Amino acid sequence: MSSLSNYDPSAVGVKGSIFGLPFGEEDSRIILLPVPWDATVSYSAGTAEGPQAILDASAQLDLEVVGREAPWKQGIWMAPIDETIRNKSQNLRTLVEPYIDALEAGEEYADMATVIESVDQGTSELKTKLKSQALSYLNKGKIVGLVGGDHSTPLGYLEALNDKYDDFGILQIDAHLDLRKAYEGFEHSHASIMYNALKLSNISKLVQVGIRDFCEEEMEMANSDQRVAVYFDQELKWQQFEGTTWHSLCKEMVAQLPDKVYISFDIDGLQPFLCSGTGTPVPGGLSFEEAVYLIHQVKASGRDIIGFDLNEVAPQTDDKEWNANVGARVLYALCGVCS
Repeated sequence: MSSLSNYDPSAVGVKGSIFGLPFGEEDSRIILLPVPWDATVSYSAGTAEGPQAILDASAQLDLEVVGREAPWKQGIWMAPIDETIRNKSQNLRTLVEPYIDALEAGEEYADMATVIESVDQGTSELKTKLKSQALSYLNKGKIVGLVGGDHSTPLGYLEALNDKYDDFGILQIDAHLDLRKAYEGFEHSHASIMYNALKLSNISKLVQVGIRDFCEEEMEMANSDQRVAVYFDQELKWQQFEGTTWHSLCKEMVAQLPDKVYISFDIDGLQPFLCSGTGTPVPGGLSFEEAVYLIHQVKASGRDIIGFDLNEVAPQTDDKEWNANVGARVLYALCGVCS
C-alpha cells in the first residue's frame, strides 16, 4: 500500500521503486511489467538489463512537468523483475550466439533446428505468460506499460489488448520496420514484432515513425497492407528542411490512427547519442523533444492511449547511466500521456 501521507515528491528519490514513488500494486493506475529478455537480439545483446537499469535511474528524476499535473499523482508501480525470465533469456542467448555467428560468417550450423526450436518454445512461453499477466491487470481497469527487453516482448500484451478491444491502432517509434517474417528463423524475433502484431484481427492501423533501416521483404509487406503507414526519417527531415513544421507532420501522423492507440517505443527510434547502448543503433532519428511532442499530440487529439511499451534500452556501454537516464525519462513521458 502507499504511504502518501509521508511522501515528499521534492525530496531525494529512494531507489527500489519506480521513480522513487510510494505506490503499491493496488493503488496504482499504471502498472509497469518489466521483461528482462533479449533471446533473439541479432547484433548487440544487453537489453535484458534495461528494466533494472531504468528502475535504478528512475529515482533521480524530478517529477514535475510543464503545463499540467505531474504524471506520478495517478499512481505508477513496477512489478518485481522476474529472475526466471532473465535466466531463461540468458540460457537461450548461450544457444543463439554461436548460431548467429555462423550465419554472419555464411556457414552452416549443425544444431540450427535445435536452436530455433528452443528459442521459439521459450518465446511462446513468455508470450503466454505476459498475455495472462496483462489481461489480469486490464480486467482490473489498470493501464499496463511493458518495459523490455528486446522488441519481441510486447506480443503477448498486444494479444491481451486484442482480446480486450474490438479496434485499436499502434503508433510505433522505431529505427526499423520490424516486419520481417521469422527473422533468422525465430518466429518471435525482435525484428518480427510488427509482422506478428499485424496477424491480430483487431489492429486496424500501424503508423511507423522514424524508420531508417529496412529490407526489401519489409517494404513489400508494408506496401501490401493498407493498415501500414510508414513515415521514414529521411522524408520527415527533408520536409522540415524545406519548411514543414513538426507540428503539422505530427497532426498528419496522428490523423491516421483510430480512437484507441497503443504506443510501441523502441529507444533506437531516437538519435543514437540518446541510446548509445541499444542493440541496433542507426544514424538519424527523432530528438527526445520530437518524440515526446508526438506522443502528446496523440493525447491532445482526444484519442485514448490504452497502453504502451518501451524496449531496447541497453546499458552495456560506458554510457550505461546515460542510456538508463534517457530510458527512464521516456518511460515517465509515456506514463504521462496515459493520465
